[in-house]
Amino acid sequence: MKVVIPAAGLGTRLLPATKAQPKEMLPVVDKPAIQYVVEEAVASGIKDILIITGRGKRAIEDHFDKSVELEQILEKGGKSSELEEIKQISDMANIFYIRQKEQLGLGHAVLCAKNHINEEAFAVMLGDDLIVNDKPAIKQLLDVFARLNCSIVAVEPIPKDKVHRYGVIKGSQVEDGLYEIEDIIEKPSKEEAPSNIATIGRYVFTPRIFECLENTKPGYGGEIQLTDAIKLLLSSEKVYAYEFSGTRYDIGTKEDWIRATVELALKRKDLMAKICQFLEEIE
Repeated sequence: MKVVIPAAGLGTRLLPATKAQPKEMLPVVDKPAIQYVVEEAVASGIKDILIITGRGKRAIEDHFDKSVELEQILEKGGKSSELEEIKQISDMANIFYIRQKEQLGLGHAVLCAKNHINEEAFAVMLGDDLIVNDKPAIKQLLDVFARLNCSIVAVEPIPKDKVHRYGVIKGSQVEDGLYEIEDIIEKPSKEEAPSNIATIGRYVFTPRIFECLENTKPGYGGEIQLTDAIKLLLSSEKVYAYEFSGTRYDIGTKEDWIRATVELALKRKDLMAKICQFLEEIE
């Protein structure tokens, strides 16, 4: 199994922090956001990772590349734990890059991966969604895919007043937490939404999604939407939605980026006491 991580977006919801650096490289505690996503893939047994980048995203490639000079400085300074951590970043997976030359939407970004995937089933993980759970979210979807051999979309219930920010499904529940999708709509109004079950940034697709993407016309925002391609896919094969277990942070928003940093810091033994003390002092 291969995974595609679209990372070509401009990150406008996090301006001005993203004016000159990729949103995927913003730190959550002490790691860039995209590293959490890559680590989730690796923890799920995926070692072939394709990141779709764009202009101004070179820092992502540099982060996962080997840094000989830094490693030499750490070794000479006797900083063995830091050296080991840095080496693990460049050694954790086989990471490839394709540049999306124009901002034509998430669907177009996934389509850029077609030749790399080579007629195999594959996963898609969005860097905006950081999901924390003992069993990685993408592994949960892979297990469902192994059982059903159909495309799977991660979903979760959301407040009705937020449906306009997501793809929303209409579906029939076939078992606890699993729905057969009947329809899917990109960013509907509260009145148009068929439910409050929203798609989240984890997917497993059969290769037929590429044919659907090639036949998807620009939709919401004038972009090629992945949601619209899934809607086309429904006409040729079953697609399921799965309510994953875990805590999700939409780190494309300022409030969730801050929340993720605080809550994940509180899970760290080396930081918990100091963060708790700090929070008590400012209350």
